[in-house]
Order: sequence, then structure tokens, then C-alpha cells
Amino acid sequence: MRSLLQKILKILSKAVIKKYSPLVIGITGSVGKTSTKEAVFVVLKNKFNVQANDASFNNEIGFPMAILGLKTPGKLIWILNLLESFKLLVFKSKDYPEILVLEMGADKPGDIDYLIDIARPKIGIITAVGELPVHLEFYSGPEEVAKEKSKLIQALPTNGLAILNYDDEIVFRMSDLSRAETITYGFNVGADIKASDLSYFIDSDLRIGGGISFKASFEKSVVPFRLINALGKHQIYAVLAGIAVGLHFKMNLIEISQALEKLEFPKQRMKLVRGIKNSWIIDDSYNASPLSTHAALDTLREFGDKAISKTGRGRKMAVLGDMKELGIFTEKAHRLIGNLAGERAEYLWTVGPAAKFIADSAFNQMPKENIMSFNEAEEAGEYLKGFIQEGDIVLVKGSRAMKMEKIVEVLI
Repeated sequence: MRSLLQKILKILSKAVIKKYSPLVIGITGSVGKTSTKEAVFVVLKNKFNVQANDASFNNEIGFPMAILGLKTPGKLIWILNLLESFKLLVFKSKDYPEILVLEMGADKPGDIDYLIDIARPKIGIITAVGELPVHLEFYSGPEEVAKEKSKLIQALPTNGLAILNYDDEIVFRMSDLSRAETITYGFNVGADIKASDLSYFIDSDLRIGGGISFKASFEKSVVPFRLINALGKHQIYAVLAGIAVGLHFKMNLIEISQALEKLEFPKQRMKLVRGIKNSWIIDDSYNASPLSTHAALDTLREFGDKAISKTGRGRKMAVLGDMKELGIFTEKAHRLIGNLAGERAEYLWTVGPAAKFIADSAFNQMPKENIMSFNEAEEAGEYLKGFIQEGDIVLVKGSRAMKMEKIVEVLI
């Protein structure tokens, strides 16, 4: 049944693309696709008729659904969804978007080819790959993951635009593979769109939350940006990619900054929320990869230091679940994260069998009594509910299968 549905959706979405000829912006990478998609969408939506994937619709089923404008089906009858799609072909819709912003997943070799065959982007964004990307279990190694994602850049037309993360060496090297114009973004000197002066802020009343501020520069223009209740350097990368798209459409940095004031990052992705007993919860429970977990732990240390110094109390805690789909690299990846967690947190709780490698490696950096391992998220949540104190900063992160959001639900 799934195979038949996949074929039907592909036929319908290709036909819709041919009929309406929207400009397609494709986004791929091991982390940050959804946040980047949201940033691009917010930048463009006030000036153009633009549509983006619902949720993380980025595979062979979700991608054509996004093109057809279908929402999460749930228990709805698929026939009704498909009838809506046929209407787009039979009748000329005046409301069909002129720009589509689409995530493109690459869980296994051939995925990018499949999606490009449906809708060939004119603008391509690659967020980050890293040394140990996610979905490694279906690839021979990181190099093959990078090769798959680079197909997006190779498919761009000569009048297209490749937007690349300058700070990710693997991604930056892809610029040699593209026939399109290339623009880069990052924190390092040499990036076309450069972020600087990153700092964390906390609201004076300590009730609403905090966020990050930074400056973005392009050519001779420099504009400050402020992101509310969002944390992490990798959130800024998403904003920089959105800036690159806005510049391509002849918007200036001030226009773009005003548009991005309305940006709300997706739930469970580095969201700062107030927890029980006046604690801080960094909710990054949606998913996890080695690259994103590394970034989240960096944020725990940096924001934690800021929050603790402002209040004079609190402890930095990490609650980390298994990182799935790493194949033969599972133990290595979890041990590397364990070393980082031992340096960046004061207390560590792990959830799941693979995450025990995190705990084992962290023993080298922190007291054993500050580390505990649990089999289930619910078990960890109940323990933490009694352990947490006022001013504590708690990072919660793990792969979707670990249901780490259940811990967040208990702590808020």
C-alpha cells in the first residue's frame, strides 16, 4: 500500500510542479533543516506567496505532500487527500504558491535523486554535515552521506544559487561541485554573510525567558539580531541561511531583520522554557545526532554560565538519550558525546542502552555519583522531578525514538 501511495504522490506532485512552475528552494543537511526552512519562510512570506513543508515532511511521502499542500493525514481517508490534489491539476488555482521551501531528507543513498526528480530546486541550501552525521546506518561512512547531500548542489541550474555553511568544511568544499552562483554564511572570517558578537540574554524579571543576540554583516552593512526563547549557535546558522535567501530576492538586511523578529523556531528544538521550581529547561528533545548534541552541550555550558552568574545559583545538567541510526559508529559517537558531557555539565543522566556509553565516558570528567542511567524516559523524568532545584539549567536531548519529550513534560 505504501509503495502504491508513493507512486501516486510522485506522479501528482510532478504534474503540479510542471503546471505551476514554482521556484523551489531545497534544504538538506544532517542538522538544522527544519529551523532553516522556518527562517527562510518567515523572511519571504510577507513579500511572496510562499509555502513550506508541514512539520518535517522531507521524505518520499512527505515531500510530494508538501508540494500538493497536504497536511498530516492522521486518520483522514487518503482518497480525500488525493482528490484535493487532483483539483490542482483539473482547475487552475490562483492561490498556488510562487515559491516552495522544501526540506529534503537523505536517510539512505538515492533519496536526494528521488526528490530532485520530483522538483528540481533553483536555490539549494546545505546546513551542515559534520564528521559523524545522522543516518549513518544506511551509508558506508560519512563521506557517502556528504556525497548524497551534495547532489542537491550539483543539480542546481547555472542561474541558480547555492547557499553553503562556510564553517562546515565538508559543506564548504561542495562549492566546487556547483554550476550555480555560491554564497556562504557562518561565523568564521571569509564567510559572505558573517555572524559575530554572539551573546546570551536573560529577561530582567526571570519569568519570560531569554535568548541569543548577535550581529550579521554582509558587505558593508551590519545589523543586530535578537532571538527570543531560542538558544544555540546552530539556530543562528538557520537565520544566516534565511538572510542569504532574502538578499537573493533583493531585500536589505534591515527588512530581513524585521521579518525575522516574527521567527519562532519549531517546538522541541533548543527552546528555552521555564521549569518547575524556577528552573530552566533547554528543550531539544525532538531528535539527536552527534553534531547537534555537541552543539546543544556547548549551549548548556555557555547559557548555563550566564544564567547561574545572574541568579547566583543553579546547576548545569544534561539528560541525554540514545542517538539512533548510527550503525557501526554507535559506540564511538556516544563515547565522544560522553567526553563532552563530562566537560560541559555538572550532572548527567542518560536514557537507553546506547547512551550508557555516554555515561561510561563521562566518568573520566565528573564524579560517578553525579551520573545515572535509566532505561526509559518516564523513569528519568520522575527521578529528576524530585532532584531538580531552583535555578538549575537542564538540557534534554535524544533521538525521537527515546521519547525524551516526556521528560520535558514532567519538568515544566
